[in-house]
Amino acid sequence: MPDLHPIAKQIHNVQPRPVRIELDTGETGVFEFSSTEFFQREFRGEGVRTDADRDADFRLISSEDYERILLGRSGPDEDSWSMVGEIVSVERAQETD
Repeated sequence: MPDLHPIAKQIHNVQPRPVRIELDTGETGVFEFSSTEFFQREFRGEGVRTDADRDADFRLISSEDYERILLGRSGPDEDSWSMVGEIVSVERAQETD
């Protein structure tokens, strides 16, 4: 079986503690994921952003080719998910972030 995506593994190992995520757009944020799981190479997770946009829900998914980990968002008044961007780096956030 091919290796699991390194960014997905990092997020999975840090959660439920806060994780700082950087997107391909340059935006960064601190998130707490209540659940993350692998289905073979596919990765999924659900959580919230703790430093801004606290009313929205966020979802992690792997791309169809398993090469990228993507972040989606659904706000309180939205019926569907929108793509926020591709995650390019993660690190454990300080508890005070």
